[in-house]
Amino acid sequence: MTPLDLVVRSRRTVTPDGERPAAVAVRGERIEALHPYDAPLAAAEDVDLRDLALLPGLVDTHVHVNEPGRTHWEGFASATRAAAAGGVTTIADMPLNALPPTVSVAALEAKLAAARGQCHVDVGFWGGAVPGNVKELRPLRERGVLGFKCFMSPSGVPEFPPLAGGELRRALEEVAGFGGLMVVHAEDPELLAEPSGPTYGEFLASRPGAAERAAVRRLVELARETGARVHVLHVSSAACLDVLAAARAEGLPVTAETCPHYLTLEAERVPEGATAFKCCPPIRSAANRDLLWQGLAAGTLSCVVSDHSPSTADLKVPDFAAAWGGIASLQLGLSAVWTEAARRGHRLADVARWMAAAPAALAGLPGKGAIAPGNDADLVAFDPAADRPVDAARLHHKNPVTPYHGQVLKGAVLTTWLRGRPVDGEPHGRFLLGER
Repeated sequence: MTPLDLVVRSRRTVTPDGERPAAVAVRGERIEALHPYDAPLAAAEDVDLRDLALLPGLVDTHVHVNEPGRTHWEGFASATRAAAAGGVTTIADMPLNALPPTVSVAALEAKLAAARGQCHVDVGFWGGAVPGNVKELRPLRERGVLGFKCFMSPSGVPEFPPLAGGELRRALEEVAGFGGLMVVHAEDPELLAEPSGPTYGEFLASRPGAAERAAVRRLVELARETGARVHVLHVSSAACLDVLAAARAEGLPVTAETCPHYLTLEAERVPEGATAFKCCPPIRSAANRDLLWQGLAAGTLSCVVSDHSPSTADLKVPDFAAAWGGIASLQLGLSAVWTEAARRGHRLADVARWMAAAPAALAGLPGKGAIAPGNDADLVAFDPAADRPVDAARLHHKNPVTPYHGQVLKGAVLTTWLRGRPVDGEPHGRFLLGER
């Protein structure tokens, strides 16, 4: 037999069955087999990580790339380079903040044209569900979007309005009719308010956990009534957990995610005027954060994804009432989550499940998210013990704004392989599209 193209060995290879010594054999773009760590294998390249960890490439299903139209906020070249540097080998681009938003096949084609030749990792795309475009949903699905994103409250940009009342039901009925997925920003607009002042405390009070809980309850009711598969985005409030757990126990097709910033940051430690911490829904208390970790451990929350939603620095001023709400963390999510997960007694296998396997399953991406024979050879060499000081100016994000600036995170990505090739030069990412 001809030699393998690549072998990567590690005494800490993170597989779906847990962490173990292994030699990962790669032929072409796929994992051919897992062998004992010290197995003699003929290969064009043999990399021995020894006691460093080998993780599956992460799958981040919640990324706002913003190109075309707002490429000065973030673009495909910068976003996918940041993803690879953070151990992410697949992203799913959100339909809003780009101009035009991805609410029709024509808009998707414009996005594909803008992204072509720029992607350092593989990229899938969400379509958008907005008032008046229900007839566009099936054609978008047939063109290959992963599913559909909608808001139950204002999105922050006028070209992507929320679905209210009967519009949300009609969109869910349409999506259920062809077996699609709706991912939802769930906050009840009736329970939101304008901040009463410029401080973080006033902003936090304007978006209470009760608004998330009420919206999630309504979404669960609609999933029960329509049969639609729904996924709750960026859960920040632990007040949602009992509603989600009950839906899961009932067997409803309802899943949910949270984000690194909700698991690692806390309202009590947001510095005065530090608007890099502003996001919607907001970062809540340390006690709330502890409950989110419990929900993650219990499986009530299945995925941890970035909700990377950057902007230019001028939009993050002058105060919490006026600043753009979005966290930039695509390159930092793995290290941020591992820092806190390790402190709480979790293992790398847990992190790989939350940040690779579960998002891949959510988005219907077979061959992604796990080190297993037949899967794409998306691999990450990771030093879990390294201390990583964060300097926003040295990140690949287009704009040097992140709440993690100045923090020391645990864990460093050393090499990222996409389908068996190191991500270190010319972009070789692909679009994850196909008729469904």
